[in-house]
Amino acid sequence: MEAAAGGAEPAGGCAAAPEEPVVSLADVLAENEELEKEARAVLGGSDHERCSYSQGAVKRQALYACSTCTPPGEEPAGICLACSYECHGTHKLFELYTKRNFRCDCGNSKFKNLQCKLFPEKGKVNSGNKYNHNFYGLYCVCKRPYPDPEDEIPDEMIQCIVCEDWFHGRHLGAVPPESGDFHEMVCQACMNCCAFLWAYTSQLAVPTVTKVTSLEDERIVLNVKETEEQNREIQKESGGDDQGKIKEEEQVEQYNEPSTSSGSKCPETVTKSDEPVCKLRELQTKHTLKKDTATFWPSNWRSKLCTCKDCLKMYSELDVQFLIDECDTVLAYENKGTSDQDTDRRDPLMDTLNSMNRVQQVELICEYNDLKTELTDYLRRFADEGTVVKREDIQQFFEEFQSRKRRRTNRMQYYCS
Repeated sequence: MEAAAGGAEPAGGCAAAPEEPVVSLADVLAENEELEKEARAVLGGSDHERCSYSQGAVKRQALYACSTCTPPGEEPAGICLACSYECHGTHKLFELYTKRNFRCDCGNSKFKNLQCKLFPEKGKVNSGNKYNHNFYGLYCVCKRPYPDPEDEIPDEMIQCIVCEDWFHGRHLGAVPPESGDFHEMVCQACMNCCAFLWAYTSQLAVPTVTKVTSLEDERIVLNVKETEEQNREIQKESGGDDQGKIKEEEQVEQYNEPSTSSGSKCPETVTKSDEPVCKLRELQTKHTLKKDTATFWPSNWRSKLCTCKDCLKMYSELDVQFLIDECDTVLAYENKGTSDQDTDRRDPLMDTLNSMNRVQQVELICEYNDLKTELTDYLRRFADEGTVVKREDIQQFFEEFQSRKRRRTNRMQYYCS
């Protein structure tokens, strides 16, 4: 927010009446552009006119839950973007951001008094869909709504890429890194289910400041200082600090090489017997410290996971095959949405021009260019002076512009050959 020019407190005993907060035109335009960019990212490639049911289980899409149709106590259900507009426009909705491999439920057997207007011929249920308490507007291990009117602590919500629930940063067992330092998070419960990920943490995960956390099952307390001491002990056991550092640097360099594939094949590490070596098994031979915390990962970490035959079988058994698919990431979804909508975005001026004859097109283009030039020059004065553009300023501009237009029209004639 910016204060209006000349807003200094006057001298003397009388206090000036508080001025209403105002913003500059540049601030409004910048904020509007940021909101549009965020909306394009969240909605991704979702179609706002056609129900996504015909596409089957969509790899990733924007989803909503209708509290009006499926309140707590009823079976959970999710609806696509188009159905949220057309079938539930006046209902109370929970925005779920995105979910993977989900098929729109709108109008199926979970909706007792509603039929989908866009795709009525739906099956009774979508057995492949997965649901959690997000579909009732609750999030995190604390099972609270967001925003929470009773929570006065400002805190960022972070989505787990495995269970896709959202968590308060303070409920993850570790202080999250700065938002720009990591791209994905795996929550505490999912780290327990996918314990193999701990083997990768020392090489791939973004370091965190560990909170003092009591592990009830082992009756121990871990903190940052203890972790550093254990790392030094591990280095000594592996043959000395210097040798350990050299091996660690070689391993980090290997894992930080840019990926040229989508991770569909396991990079072959040739040994004396010319047999491929499982990267996970190699890492598991080293001492891995498991902690009761969430973990945070950089943008390209999925491409470094082992894709040997045994690991692929393990991913399938744990139902986490998506971990080796870099196109599954929310970042890939957002980038796709931004690029698709930039490509598909239609220019309303060109649509109007196409519906006109040649003379009308020339007149409209001239008027548009005049308006654009004069308005730009008019607003530039305010920007140069650092003053705020008020409603009456805009009204005055268009009144003067219309007056100049009438004078030009009276002096001109158009001829059509």
